[in-house]
Amino acid sequence: MTPAPLRRRDVLGLAGIAAGAAGWGISRARAAEGFTAPPRGDLRLVLFSDLNGPYGSTGYIPEVHRGIGMIPSLQPDLVLCGGDMVAGQKPGLGRGRLAAMWAGFERDVLSPLRRRGLAFAPAMGNHDASSARSGGRFSFADDRAEAGRFWGARRGALGLEFVDTAGFPFHYAVRKGDLLVLVWDASSATVPPEQLAWAERLLSGPAARSARRRLVMGHLPLRAVGVGRDRPGEVLEGADALRALMERHGVEAYISGHHHAWYPARLGGLTLYQLGALGSGPRRLLGQSSAPFQTLTVLDLFVAEGRSSVTTVNLRQGRTVDPRSLPASLVDRQGRVLQRMPLTA
Repeated sequence: MTPAPLRRRDVLGLAGIAAGAAGWGISRARAAEGFTAPPRGDLRLVLFSDLNGPYGSTGYIPEVHRGIGMIPSLQPDLVLCGGDMVAGQKPGLGRGRLAAMWAGFERDVLSPLRRRGLAFAPAMGNHDASSARSGGRFSFADDRAEAGRFWGARRGALGLEFVDTAGFPFHYAVRKGDLLVLVWDASSATVPPEQLAWAERLLSGPAARSARRRLVMGHLPLRAVGVGRDRPGEVLEGADALRALMERHGVEAYISGHHHAWYPARLGGLTLYQLGALGSGPRRLLGQSSAPFQTLTVLDLFVAEGRSSVTTVNLRQGRTVDPRSLPASLVDRQGRVLQRMPLTA
């Protein structure tokens, strides 16, 4: 069935499609003004990533404003950002320019959401606060310092119930009802061993064990999905061990960005929500020729039923993404096959 178009440029609603796919949870639940919307779960999350424009940018493209404008009417319980909120990772930008970029993010993204009372949890991306090192030091130390100052000053004003804040904003954990979200520092290809030990402790602790649903979020993904990003340094090292850690502790999904291409997949017992770019530079999926586009994703958790539904909107066309339009699998340069999240009739 053809997705229903959004009929206003800045509509505060989200179209859905009738896919007849219970695993995706998309149905013809009619919303206000004739728009379709996904059925609401017990917990609703809005997910986006990769907002940034060219190096040093202090503003955002129209799709970012459009996507942020849509979020309040969706009434999410939690907004999760997979990183690359600003356009750093360039030597010589200087502290003043870095501060101006974060001020632009606050003006155009964070404040509009917080004014509506929406809880916001970020992951640090490589353009925000890269953890890459050279000579025993952070390669982009100014970026890390400015990100730490910005988020540290706002930690208490994000509407979050923290479980652990020792490494905030680089790694931390929050709780929302029956959901626990662990955020680790995947702003480069290596999640440090000490941080993995922290994740093991937290996920085996009482806050995680008592949460009926568990998610992990970081910027770089476990597998390549985007053209131009299928190479070392663009995916997490030790991905098999990371997946095993998450599966061992009952994590149902890993949320990531960086590849600028929307592809929900299954890898072993783990769901991968690999978010598209909300901002500049969307990419084609590996082996595909379809034009790329900006995306925003709604994830509904039906806690009592133990299931989830996901709906993603193509912000360039103003249409929801039909999951059947995504390839059934992707193959990376190593010949590894990544299967799309299954459709259930």
